[in-house]
Amino acid sequence: MLTRVRGWRRGWQERSKLERIDLYTRLTVSAIPWLFTLTWQLAPLKQDIRHEPLPLALGLALLVVCLAQCVLSSRNVRPSYEHYLGISVFPRQRMIAPLALLLVGLGLLAALAAVDGVGGSGLLMMTMNAPMALVMTQVLLVPVRTFLVQSLVLVGLTTGILAAAGARGGILAGVVPATLFGCVLVLISVRPSTWSLSVMWQAEEARDVQARLAVAEERLRFGRDMHDVLGRNLAVIALKSELAVELAQRGRPRAVDQMVEVQRIARASQQEVRDVVRGYREADLRTELAGAKGVLRAAGIECAVVGDSGAELAAPVQAALGWVVREAATNVLRHGDPRRCTIRLTASADQVVLDVENDGASTTTTTGECGSGGSGPGGSGSGLAGLRERLGSLDGSLDAGTPGDGLFRLTARIPRSRPDTGRKPGVAARTAPADVPDTASADVPATDTRTAFLEERR
Repeated sequence: MLTRVRGWRRGWQERSKLERIDLYTRLTVSAIPWLFTLTWQLAPLKQDIRHEPLPLALGLALLVVCLAQCVLSSRNVRPSYEHYLGISVFPRQRMIAPLALLLVGLGLLAALAAVDGVGGSGLLMMTMNAPMALVMTQVLLVPVRTFLVQSLVLVGLTTGILAAAGARGGILAGVVPATLFGCVLVLISVRPSTWSLSVMWQAEEARDVQARLAVAEERLRFGRDMHDVLGRNLAVIALKSELAVELAQRGRPRAVDQMVEVQRIARASQQEVRDVVRGYREADLRTELAGAKGVLRAAGIECAVVGDSGAELAAPVQAALGWVVREAATNVLRHGDPRRCTIRLTASADQVVLDVENDGASTTTTTGECGSGGSGPGGSGSGLAGLRERLGSLDGSLDAGTPGDGLFRLTARIPRSRPDTGRKPGVAARTAPADVPDTASADVPATDTRTAFLEERR
């Protein structure tokens, strides 16, 4: 039993806030008919029904019918909710049994009134309870106007049956507001709750779409950069390679110079591809801060950017911190469930510190991602590993964890003492030969290269 309770608790904690609200609402709707039956039906059975064999038998039979209605109502809660939310269509044949039980219950109630087996107040309470289990489902299947019309028909049917059974005077007059009160109570309690739930699910879907759009936009940017970098350079390499072949076939030594140029352009292209992959080309810190703030607010997350603007920082430092902001914001959208997010940038004489803090740690600590509550330092999340690699090229560090109070904090630190913060030691030696100038001929338009190619062939 203890293991089962722990399993329920673990399952509850693993649900998102919206899933918890959804489960709570459905359980509440399922419990309402049982609560009304135990009060409006069971109480008159003890106090208002005459303790004689026939009235007691009719009262117990009516109680059994009401309990059966509660069982059917609990079974119909889920499909009626899905019908209201547009997920599936409610099978109408499932309403046949509740409707038949309602008619049986009204017949038993009329029999009690006919034998004068129940007092006036008890009769009114049982009259209010009679349609509750049925209307709990019906209110989610039809429009509000249709439900009100059906409620009036039910009031007329109940009044007519009790009048035929001999109810008169104030008791019969009280049946109308009592029956109508039960229907309106269900309408104003169940319908708004379900409507609010549907709005929250739509907002959740919009948030998911926003996250997917952010990822798609990043993919488009990456594809555009790769095309701009490799498209031109590969065209130049193709022309120079063709020229080198022509020169080699004619026995001219300038073919070697052309191949050296091809080698240099290829290595320069490698470095440009690395820059694109690492996000350095367009990862402007101020742009990323503004973009993260706008995207998070559009997703319903309160976002505040405080501290320095970062305008005085070196370009490599801004690029690295811009990538941290982009990665953190993307993962908050995709994996977190926070209400607030704070991005704080502090620049001192010794180091630059960027803090991204959100209050979604209770949900996102299991995702293994960096921006919204992934594993702490040393975790297995690929986002954390990628950011540590990028910051490591600047002698920076990355810390991620939960300081408490349901918060998750991501902290990036980069020292400002290095004279060259933009390149790892030895990168220049790997990207270009020592005897080749640093001016990249990849910056020469392909049309100029083609002109040189034609002149060489002549």
